[in-house]
Amino acid sequence: MRCAPTAGAALVLCAATAGLLSAQGRPEPPEKPRFASWDEVNVLAHGLLQLGNGLREHVERTRGQLGELERRLGSCGAACKDPEGSAAPPFAPENLVPPGGDAVPETLRSFQTQLKAQNSRIQQLFQKVAQQQRHLEKQHLRIQNLQSQMGHLAPMHLGHGVAKRARRKRLPKMAQLAGPAQNINRLHRLPRDCQELFEEGERQSGLFQIQPQGSSSFLVNCKMTSDGGWTVIQRRQDGSVDFNQPWDAYKDGFGDPQGEFWLGLEKVHRIMGERGSHLAVQLRDWEGNAESLQFPVHLGGEDTAYSLQLTAPVASKLGATTFSPSGLSLPFSTWDQDHDLRGDKNCAKSLSGGWWFGTCGHSNLNGQYFHSIPRQRQQLKKGIFWKTWRGRYYPLQATTMLIQPTAAEAAS
Repeated sequence: MRCAPTAGAALVLCAATAGLLSAQGRPEPPEKPRFASWDEVNVLAHGLLQLGNGLREHVERTRGQLGELERRLGSCGAACKDPEGSAAPPFAPENLVPPGGDAVPETLRSFQTQLKAQNSRIQQLFQKVAQQQRHLEKQHLRIQNLQSQMGHLAPMHLGHGVAKRARRKRLPKMAQLAGPAQNINRLHRLPRDCQELFEEGERQSGLFQIQPQGSSSFLVNCKMTSDGGWTVIQRRQDGSVDFNQPWDAYKDGFGDPQGEFWLGLEKVHRIMGERGSHLAVQLRDWEGNAESLQFPVHLGGEDTAYSLQLTAPVASKLGATTFSPSGLSLPFSTWDQDHDLRGDKNCAKSLSGGWWFGTCGHSNLNGQYFHSIPRQRQQLKKGIFWKTWRGRYYPLQATTMLIQPTAAEAAS
């Protein structure tokens, strides 16, 4: 690899890159393979990050020096063009200023051209260093995720008892979902939901892997209470996640299970299955008041637009008016798939987010998050609200939705 001599930071980066390419492109004589430990990998990743930070600081410092030099040359150039002025710039060598002074502007222009070219090269180097640092940070995150997965899966090879404890180990990120767990099933079957975890003795809330019947395994947030285990399917608390998402996002899920998130309609449908379930809705306003609601529900599959089937008293509060064989049905809607009960408008597009809208005005816990109450009424309609508690035009501060199978069917 050939490198053109530029700034000091460019030479350092070029030498480091040449060394890496040389190590990759010229294989060493065969020797016994050695696998690096996690500590060695972490030290390497940390060192690469420090190198990237050092190069970036050097480039920024060099750019500042070049900018100051160019400014001084520019001010000197203006003075040197003055026919009455005879003094040379204080920082210019005397031998660059001939008696007639005619060559000074030309020399300054040459300096300025060189400085601009050098500044352009430094800018390119700065962009490369920033890009490399982002790449190194991503690699560091991947290493941490692999560590978490290895720590979770490795104990399962030791036997049934150890596998059971490893299954209960909480994982750090929802994004790192485990694939189909056929190999794990040979040792111990994963629980169907958080209630089954509770029945097996788990009493600590947190993140767990579950595997509903007929589904691959995935990560959920379990809340253990005195009356059983609840699976958290939605949380709003600070507006850090955009809930104005299309149908596919609401189907698959999005967000961080330790912060704001939506578990996903298909996952919720798999957890509920054909069993009856309870849906708990926890609401909090900006004055610190809280409200908790709980009612029986059943969630249909995608062929029903994930319709929420409710009993009549609850359904009337949510605006359901369509009868189905098992009760009142409320389909799910997003801005790109309109299934609400209004024929004259798209509730998701008119308001915000995806929800079982009914006739638009009864509830929407996936609306736009407001840190303060907007003045315009039209804007208020887009917020998070539950009409029968604080009214349609009060944007709630926090919400949580949880599900649990009914007691009779959870025991079966």
